[in-house]
Amino acid sequence: MKKILPLVAFLLISFAGPIFADERLKISVSEQDAVIFVDGKPSGSSAEIKIDKGSCVAVRIVKIGFLTENLSFCDKKSAATIPKSLYVELKRDDSYDASLKIDFANNDIDVRTTKPEVDAWRLMNQIITSQFDIIEITDKETGYLRTAWAVQTFKGNTIRTRIVVKLGGTDPLYYKIKLISEQSGEPGTSPKADERFQEWDRVLRKYEGVVNEIQNRLK
Repeated sequence: MKKILPLVAFLLISFAGPIFADERLKISVSEQDAVIFVDGKPSGSSAEIKIDKGSCVAVRIVKIGFLTENLSFCDKKSAATIPKSLYVELKRDDSYDASLKIDFANNDIDVRTTKPEVDAWRLMNQIITSQFDIIEITDKETGYLRTAWAVQTFKGNTIRTRIVVKLGGTDPLYYKIKLISEQSGEPGTSPKADERFQEWDRVLRKYEGVVNEIQNRLK
């Protein structure tokens, strides 16, 4: 009987195959206040991740002013070897550094003027065309103007900017001006791909003064 038990145990192990442990990975980040998301759930600025056998884990590392890192780890035969630890050096977001947060981005700003309508319209056009190369629509009779999108691509982002002007009223004379700033979150996005852009609460520095200039010069 004593000889049979070891034999049974050996046979059970042989048929069951080798026993594999789940993989574990410890991630740390260069920026202490970055947030690591594991399968969409935040886990702070460092994380120890358990990766079940045969499964994958999606890791996203986020910090304002830096490019987002998206990583994936799989505990599968065909996947790359999972390290025991990983240090991630976040890179600066150059679109963030080239811009600043402005409260009036994507909001209508009322600009009142005491100038005659013809003079106000001409002056406003001069200011806008000094900043934007192409006027897409202009109609003096209705007081409507819209520039074409001005597009700038960065390492991890595409920014498109335009100005829209609408006549607000004639007594007193005022215009509603909106500086529209949008981002796609990826480089090289076509400005025509509307579905890939979303409002951005920042404005490229080159356009930061255009609304204030209109306000000051139309007084």
